[in-house]
Amino acid sequence: MKSRDSILARWAETLAREENRAAIFDSSGDVLRTYADIEREAGFWADKLGQLTSGTVVAIQVGNQPSWPALFLAALRSDLTTLPLEASITESERSVALELCRAGALLTVDDNHAVQLIKREGDPLSPLTKAGRPVLLKLTSGTTAFPRAVRFQSDQLLADCDQICETMGLRSDDLNYAVIPVSHSYGFSNVITPLLARGVSMVVSRDRLPRAILDGLSRTRATVFPGMPVFYQAFCSVEQTPPLPDLRLCISAGAPLPGSLARAFREKFGQAIHSFYGSSECGGICYDQRGETDEDGFVGSAMAGVELEILEVGAQASQVRVRSAAVADGYFPDSDEAKLGRGMFIPDDLLALHGSGFKIAGRISDLINVAGKKVNPAEIEAYLLSLPGVREAVVFGRQSTLRNEEVAACVVTDLSVGEAELLQLCRMRLSGWQVPKRIFLVPEIPVNARGKTSRRELAARFGKS
Repeated sequence: MKSRDSILARWAETLAREENRAAIFDSSGDVLRTYADIEREAGFWADKLGQLTSGTVVAIQVGNQPSWPALFLAALRSDLTTLPLEASITESERSVALELCRAGALLTVDDNHAVQLIKREGDPLSPLTKAGRPVLLKLTSGTTAFPRAVRFQSDQLLADCDQICETMGLRSDDLNYAVIPVSHSYGFSNVITPLLARGVSMVVSRDRLPRAILDGLSRTRATVFPGMPVFYQAFCSVEQTPPLPDLRLCISAGAPLPGSLARAFREKFGQAIHSFYGSSECGGICYDQRGETDEDGFVGSAMAGVELEILEVGAQASQVRVRSAAVADGYFPDSDEAKLGRGMFIPDDLLALHGSGFKIAGRISDLINVAGKKVNPAEIEAYLLSLPGVREAVVFGRQSTLRNEEVAACVVTDLSVGEAELLQLCRMRLSGWQVPKRIFLVPEIPVNARGKTSRRELAARFGKS
C-alpha cells in the first residue's frame, strides 16, 4: 500500500530502485549500510518506537551515525515528531530543548556508540494546522538568545530536498561527504533527505582535522562536499594535499564566504566553492551556480522554486520575503505569522544586489543603535578591511549607558599596526557615530562550533567590564 506520507512514499521508490546498492560509507570507504539495510533497521526501530503515543516528540541526538536515516524513517512510520539535536550541545542546552519541544523520548548513543531509547515525560503534540501535526521540529535561536522550534510537514522537507538537488545538480551517482552535522538544518537538507528521496549516497564522518577530512575525501572518492568557510580555510593551510580527482562540487554555507578564501581555494585545489544561502525556516534560498565571483558574501541568485521579493526597493541593502513550497508552517510553541507562515518567510539578513545575484550585507538585528542612529556594521568592516595591515575585521555593538549602544570591533592585523593608529584612521573617514570606541586586536576572529562568527557572542565577550 502506498504511504500517505510523501517522504515515506519517495523512500519506497528509492528502495525499489537502489535496494542492494551501498548507501552509507565510513571515511575509510567501507560500506556501513546498503539501502536494504536502512529499511531493515528502520523496521527494527519502528517496532521499538511503536510503543510511544502517536504525536510524541522524539529527539534524535546520535551525531553523524549511520543509523540516522533509519531512525528518522522509523519516527515517520510511528507517527512521531522528530527533533534533531546536535551531539555537541551541552546538557543544559539539551534540557532546554527537550522541555521547549515537550519531547517524550530521546534517542542517543551509549559509550559503545550503540543507539538507545530513553523515555521521558512529554505531552504528545496535537495537530497544529489543517495539514496535521509536524513531522519535524528544527531548533533555531533566530535573533534572540532563546531557542524556538520551526514546524515542518513532510511535503515541505521534500520540496527543499528537490529544490536543492535540482539547483545544485545532485545526482543518484553522487557521493555526499558528511562532516557537517546531519542533525543541523544544512546537513539534514543536503545529506539526509537527498539519500532518502533521491538515492544520493553518503559518507558519515566525525573527523575534524583538516588532513583527515581531505584523506577521507580521497579514499572514498566522494564527489560532493557540503562544508563551511572554516573547513575551506583549514584545507588551504594543509601542505602536500592528497589528489581529489572525483570531487566535483564544493558547497559552502553557514557563514558568508570571503572572496579571498574562495580565490585561495580555487588556486590551491583547482575547484570553485559554490556559496549556498538558506535558513532553518525555509530551507535553501540562494545558490551561486558558477562559483567564480570573489565578492565577499556573494550567494548567487534564487534557487529553483524560490521567489524573492525585495522589501525596500531602491535601498542599498534590504530584507527579502521568501516564498516557496519549502517554507515551514510556523514557529513552535509560539507563532509569528508576520515573519513566518502561509508559505512566506522574512529572514533577518540584509541582501544587496550584486550583478545577477545577491550578497549578504549584514543582518537587521546586527544594526547598532548609537543614540538613535542606525549603524550597519558591514559598512565599517569594509572600511577597516581597506586599511593597510588589516586582515580580518568584525564589528559589533556594545551596551552604552549614554548612547544605548557603541561601536566596537575585533580585528586581526599585522604586528606593525595598533589600535590607536586604526582609530585615528577611522576618525578621518567615518562619521562620528560610526567610529569604534574600541578596537580589540586578536590573533584570530572567534567562531562557534558551526564556524560562524556571532556578533552577540562577541558583544558579551568584549563588553564593558
